[in-house]
Amino acid sequence: MFDSIAPRYDFLNHFLSLGIDKLWRKKAIQSLADSNPKFILDVATGTADLAIAALKLNPEKVIGIDISQLMLDVGKKKIRSSNLSNKIELVKGDSEALPYADHTFDAVTVAFGVRNFENLDKGLSELYRVLKPGGKLAVLEFSKPRAFPFKQLYYLYFHQILPLWGKWISKNQNAYAYLPESVQHFPDGNAFIDHLTKARFKNNTCKPLTFGICTLYNGLK
Repeated sequence: MFDSIAPRYDFLNHFLSLGIDKLWRKKAIQSLADSNPKFILDVATGTADLAIAALKLNPEKVIGIDISQLMLDVGKKKIRSSNLSNKIELVKGDSEALPYADHTFDAVTVAFGVRNFENLDKGLSELYRVLKPGGKLAVLEFSKPRAFPFKQLYYLYFHQILPLWGKWISKNQNAYAYLPESVQHFPDGNAFIDHLTKARFKNNTCKPLTFGICTLYNGLK
């Protein structure tokens, strides 16, 4: 599915979110600034937007990993055109079986990817495993607004308008119907904090962004 929408993925992200996704990524990276990470892993990196944003932290290396080769190909083109190949490496791999040793990374990031883990707890355990002791996790994920009237407006847009626009622009009938369905079933807010705690992360926090459309989660190893 992600291979099929890769050429239009970045445009759709920015268009369907009215550009707010860029602000969300900026906040996720800012949440790691106090830990001054030098070696960062971006899981479910897609077209590498968050991996590129992570360079604001001046790390020595950022590795982005994703299971979709065509998404990675788009990301590699962006990295080459910006002369960032010495800083960012993109790797094809499974987020639930990361090809890295224990205690490898100072920070791990995931933007809109944990929702797609086949086994959420297994995936989170892998993120924990590859973090160094004291390392920090930053997760961005869609969530469900609760407050009236934004909840009602959001559901109208997210379940009626967004799938139609996504289908028309991406030429994929299922991809942007999958998005609201997966968000609906994702355990957001405190329910996701429970999963982080189960994976042994500590000092876990969740910060709703833009009226709760998106949530930033942080945790420590």
